[in-house]
Amino acid sequence: MKTNRIPRRQFLQGCSAAIASMAGARLTNLAFAKEGDTSDILVVVFLRGGWDALNVVPPIDGNDRGFYELARPNIKITDLLQLNDQFGLHPSLGPLHDLYQAGKMGIVHAVGLNYDTRSHFDAQEFIELGTPGLKSTTSGWISRHLQQTGVSSILPVLSTSGLPTSLLNFTPTVSLNTPSDFSQWGNGDLLGSQQAALRKMYGGESLLHRAGLRTLDALNIVSPLVEKEYQPSNGAFYNDDELGQQLKTIAQMIKLDAGLRVAAVDFGGWDTHEYETDGNGGYIANLLDQLASGLANFYLDLDSGYTERLSVVVISEFGRRLVQNESYGTDHGHGSVMLALGGNVNGGQVYGQWPGLHNDQLYDHADLAVTTDYRQILSELLSTRLGNSNIESVFPGFSGSYAPLGLFR
Repeated sequence: MKTNRIPRRQFLQGCSAAIASMAGARLTNLAFAKEGDTSDILVVVFLRGGWDALNVVPPIDGNDRGFYELARPNIKITDLLQLNDQFGLHPSLGPLHDLYQAGKMGIVHAVGLNYDTRSHFDAQEFIELGTPGLKSTTSGWISRHLQQTGVSSILPVLSTSGLPTSLLNFTPTVSLNTPSDFSQWGNGDLLGSQQAALRKMYGGESLLHRAGLRTLDALNIVSPLVEKEYQPSNGAFYNDDELGQQLKTIAQMIKLDAGLRVAAVDFGGWDTHEYETDGNGGYIANLLDQLASGLANFYLDLDSGYTERLSVVVISEFGRRLVQNESYGTDHGHGSVMLALGGNVNGGQVYGQWPGLHNDQLYDHADLAVTTDYRQILSELLSTRLGNSNIESVFPGFSGSYAPLGLFR
């Protein structure tokens, strides 16, 4: 009788490809808890490059509007969407303005890293470590949160563009680019036998053995994503750009109800030194359009039983200088803006203490000052929504300075 034989080499190649695949540049990590877990879901969108907070949420009235227009004669934003009597929103963020008005998005101004650096690398590292000014920290802030709350993971972490510093030392990682790259392969009639043989092969206690078993567990979760084309809910439509497609993937993962707890997404390109705007359009407008479309459709897609558990925070390493440069752009600055979206966000408000734009009010007489430490926002999120009130364990040395703004409920 003829029997089907599956070459050992094919087993090794298939599993190694699943374990080692690391490509792409946006969706960085996904952390899963037990299947059926109804805990809140944290999505952190990191805008790499330092976005221009003063053109994202500019002042609209008073002396500060005058200082803003004087400093930016060629790149000022005019046709703003009104947030309140003091601030407006860049017109390319219209879909997020709708969420703001619906009370689902809040904004924190003059927020950021309360440490003197204009280095992208240093600022990003300090923010993701959660220990400004201290690079010797051996774990990221999300890692410490996950370890503190004891996530029992089916699929601990998925990565497509390397492990971000915020998840440093969170070792159970499976890498993938897109769900279609992480599907079960081989003869459909023999998949059960293949999996059984692979589990036996990776039955040891070494790091390689454990990685193999995690990959097999992950296959069982991710494979349903590629069996049929995903249909977003509520008429949501994701653009065919990297951010849109990565948010679409996260939405798919959430709807598997496999206990997704954390997703970290990178969106780069915000280092706007040259030709930042063309009136209200230009380079930054294109970036903001992608951001607004991606996040608004992500929220719409999940607004069918998931948004009450969803907390999205948008952060960048720093803002930009008040005064435009000779290349019609802006150089590295200090104070920034954070966004928070979710069903339990107290939205429709601009939070934080506004320091003003007079020369004497600027940080180093050049930048928007930081009046709210970014850890204030993340600490409130952790304690209010994610069940972790031990702020000191996540942000060492900060708990004594923590005071909630009321952004989350």
